Amino acid sequence: MKKIILKAGDGKRIKNGHKWVFSNEIKQVEGSPALGDIVSLYDNAESFIGLGFYNPRSLIAFRLITNKEESINELFWKKRIEEAKLLRENVYPKENSYRAVFGESDDMSGVILDKYEDYLCVQFVSAGADKYKNDILEAAKNVYSLEGIFIRNDVTLRKLEGLDLENKVYYGNIPNNIIISENGIKFYIDLVNGQKTGFFFDQRDNRAKLAAYVKDQKVLDCYCHSGAFGIYAKRAGAKEVVFVDSSRVALEMAEKNYSLNGFKDFNGIEADALEYLMSQEAKSAKFDIVNIDPPGLIKSRKDFNAGFKHCVKINEAAMNLLNSGGILAVSSCSHHLGFKEFKDAIHQAAAKLKRKALILEYGFQAKDHPVLASMPETEYLNFAVVVMKGVC
Repeated sequence: MKKIILKAGDGKRIKNGHKWVFSNEIKQVEGSPALGDIVSLYDNAESFIGLGFYNPRSLIAFRLITNKEESINELFWKKRIEEAKLLRENVYPKENSYRAVFGESDDMSGVILDKYEDYLCVQFVSAGADKYKNDILEAAKNVYSLEGIFIRNDVTLRKLEGLDLENKVYYGNIPNNIIISENGIKFYIDLVNGQKTGFFFDQRDNRAKLAAYVKDQKVLDCYCHSGAFGIYAKRAGAKEVVFVDSSRVALEMAEKNYSLNGFKDFNGIEADALEYLMSQEAKSAKFDIVNIDPPGLIKSRKDFNAGFKHCVKINEAAMNLLNSGGILAVSSCSHHLGFKEFKDAIHQAAAKLKRKALILEYGFQAKDHPVLASMPETEYLNFAVVVMKGVC
């Protein structure tokens, strides 16, 4: 029998709903489990806690997938995917594209399934999920009517699990561009060459929040990626939108999406977003609203100080473009920058400019990325709409 026994005093966290056991919490390993094997977890008194994935190479040595003694097979995964599907259908009843499985929050540790109409783009970021990926994907085929599945296993988290990077078609044919609809807006999706799994569903609700403020306004969308924030703004009546990204490929996709929704005269600028925000060109443009959605700046705790300073600098540069009454929309997708620190970065940037920042509303990751209350690691996205007072 393959099993793990915890040290005395360890186990309280996982019994209270967390999903991970770290290597330094393990007292004994029995049965010689291999990388990715499913093992039983016991506390120090040898009371059963649950079943999960084992990884002797990772700091996260055990990932809980069930508290029951049950068979982990294709039927098990099918039930989990069906439960996740029902949640998405309840919170987004009119949508056909969304994050179908969000790892630990859906009791599928290390599994990401993104649904784009009739296609799935998937990632397996734990050794156990990777080992059982065929069962998981066959289960997904039984839950959804699919034309194709693409495995996008090129994330660096796999290296921490001792896994190779790979991208490949698992099932069907993957077209160069899939068209999806989100809140009635159309987007091209490139599953093979796009960033992450093709699209950032996690900002769905925040894009709609910002759209409420943009009518007749001039909007700057920095780190625009696929152009989603700016296109939402244009549909909501913005008089002008300027898109900025350092990636020519991203800007080309943003322009295609802009045209796909019937808009003309795309204004895209290929530039480092921070450099553009600090440029004389941007200061002369007089924007009413500035949206900044930078990539994750704090990858680990050791990066916090440098990353936090960079966040403040970006916020300050964006605020500096706005006259009194102008609006800053700001996002952070770094788990290590918590809500308190996110708000503090806004405060410090405003203080540097001797201006007042009035936060109108906050946003978080979309409902298809549910936060597991017992596991802070599942919460990572913060968003705020801020009115700036005081003249530049």
